[in-house]
Amino acid sequence: PPPKVTVSQPVRQNITDTLEYTGNTQAINTAQLRARVEGFLEKVLFRDGEMVKKDRLLFVIQQNTYTAKLQQAEGNVLTQKALLDHAQTELTRYTGLLGQKAAAQTDVENWRYQRDSARAAVMTAEAQRDLAKLELGYCSVTAPFTGRIDRKLVDAGNLVGSGTATVLAEITQTDPLYVYFNVSETDIAAIMRRATGNEKKPDDPGQPVQIGLVNEEGFPHAGTLDFTATSVSTSTGTLLARGVFPNPEGKMLPGQFARIRVPIGKERSAILVPKVAVSFDQLGSYVMIVNGSNAVERRGVKTGAAKNDMLVIEDGLSDNEWVIVNGLLKAIPGRQVDPVRPSPQQQPAGAGLPKSGDQG
Repeated sequence: PPPKVTVSQPVRQNITDTLEYTGNTQAINTAQLRARVEGFLEKVLFRDGEMVKKDRLLFVIQQNTYTAKLQQAEGNVLTQKALLDHAQTELTRYTGLLGQKAAAQTDVENWRYQRDSARAAVMTAEAQRDLAKLELGYCSVTAPFTGRIDRKLVDAGNLVGSGTATVLAEITQTDPLYVYFNVSETDIAAIMRRATGNEKKPDDPGQPVQIGLVNEEGFPHAGTLDFTATSVSTSTGTLLARGVFPNPEGKMLPGQFARIRVPIGKERSAILVPKVAVSFDQLGSYVMIVNGSNAVERRGVKTGAAKNDMLVIEDGLSDNEWVIVNGLLKAIPGRQVDPVRPSPQQQPAGAGLPKSGDQG
């Protein structure tokens, strides 16, 4: 008797074509926290590896010296303003006396000079006061942005900022997170023609990108393409691209390996068959089908992207043909077989495929 083989018909489904790459995650911001003034480190106000909010106080450097300098500078401002007021008063008085011929012109010129000098001295004193405020402010080291702070590099009680700006710790912003990858030269045009068939810049706002990490299935993280290099690398023939991804829970870390998927067109209708039904030889890819006479035929096909356990068939197969999915070793072209077709109650071959638009 003819051998039994299991057959199923292709599944028609809406899909979106994609390109896949590999790359690495990178922090959107990284900063070294440095001691910008000299003094003893008095307080460390965080736990190593902690998430900290922007402007949170992290380190306190000895402040008493800089507080005294600020008070001294503020006192000098008051002194110079008093001298300016006195010079202005005398200039006004001598100008009036000059009109009454009771004072010499040289006296007026002298007090005008005193007034102008006092005005300049006030400006200098105010600048020195502002510098003293800055130095006192530098005693409090705060987070420049929300992120995760690394371990402290200096313990409380140590002298910092002596000669050089001592690095106290490093902070990294991981929400959002960058992912860098290289687009091959042959794929650049495909990305630019996405959606409408017209060429667009690959960094158009809204260009979606998806990634998956080593320990994850599929591409669970959605983001957008926000940067591409201005030219193709002559050494690698690739274009550097970057996606940005929300990371509010901090599940992704800088430096991780990532798989990247970029959609390159509109959603379209396509037929899919199980991967196990597709074979390859020197002539290319093919499937075995059972014709109306229950005879086996070899059918060359053009395959497309893989979607979970299915393959897109771009050409060579129609919806109503029966493809052998089990028992291929028994299927010899031209020979009769006994095809076992699934009943309507049985699970269709396409069950478990991603839903329309889902790239799985």
